[in-house]
Amino acid sequence: MKTQEMAALGRPVPNVVLGMMRIRNLDDTAVRALVRTALDEGVDYFDHADIYGGETHGCERRFAEAVALTPSERERIVLQTKCGIVRDGPYYDFSYEHIMSSVEGSLRALRTDYVDVLLLHRPDALVEPDEVARAFADLESGGKVRAFGVSNHTPRQIELLRASVAQPIAVNQLRLSLAHASIVAQGLASNMPGLDQSVSVDGGGVLDYCRRNGITVQAWSPFQSPTGVFLGSPSYPELNAAIERIAAAHGVPPVAVATAWITRHPARMQVVVGTTTPARVSAAAQGSALPLTRPEWYDLFRAAGHHIP
Repeated sequence: MKTQEMAALGRPVPNVVLGMMRIRNLDDTAVRALVRTALDEGVDYFDHADIYGGETHGCERRFAEAVALTPSERERIVLQTKCGIVRDGPYYDFSYEHIMSSVEGSLRALRTDYVDVLLLHRPDALVEPDEVARAFADLESGGKVRAFGVSNHTPRQIELLRASVAQPIAVNQLRLSLAHASIVAQGLASNMPGLDQSVSVDGGGVLDYCRRNGITVQAWSPFQSPTGVFLGSPSYPELNAAIERIAAAHGVPPVAVATAWITRHPARMQVVVGTTTPARVSAAAQGSALPLTRPEWYDLFRAAGHHIP
């Protein structure tokens, strides 16, 4: 498993993360098998959110009940959770009170004294950056959160937070896959007339912004297109043919190639794999350090329907 430093944590982290949003209905044996496979592959970073599961903190609670970490086991893994989405409505809430209450609920559900990383889940149009700054400061000083980040934020939204927040913004979790790659594709087609791909829909170079500012991009839904999973889908015959050809050349499963298309990018991104199937975790892990060549990377990009000027 390829790792990289996350300065805000002061430790190396894997470039594949296991997302836990679908574990609510798994029994203890299935959750433990999933987590054990991840750890065996070197994936010791687990992504949660307060809204995951059939009830608030449902998947966090399911994880803690099934895995029952000892103190030493807890220290060896990274637990990340998110807050800010309110189910009723839904709407978004980055108020001091909501952030603090959500974290307290996550700590109880996860049966831990701290979370390693806390993300603000989606932008709140009513955000008061000074309230976020106060919450982050209190959570850090109280030892309840070690590092902070955001999800689905544009560069300007991050800059707004950074004007008040003292802690580094360590993570921005963004949607990215071969079939949903606007944060990569727009930069390649910049200033091309009459091409939809040249229109910025990512908030203005968010990937380059994160690279420039030392913010780790975490790619969520890495195997999804706008209409569903693209791997094996008849809607993506050219892309799947390219994936299968490259997978055969490297002796890996197709999931590894789809993962490697993201991990090969020099932004040093993490891939958030949201599967509940242990074999799929292992397959994705094979893409952690798969050395795709430039021709292979661009062949996949072109086969996914993106334009290369």
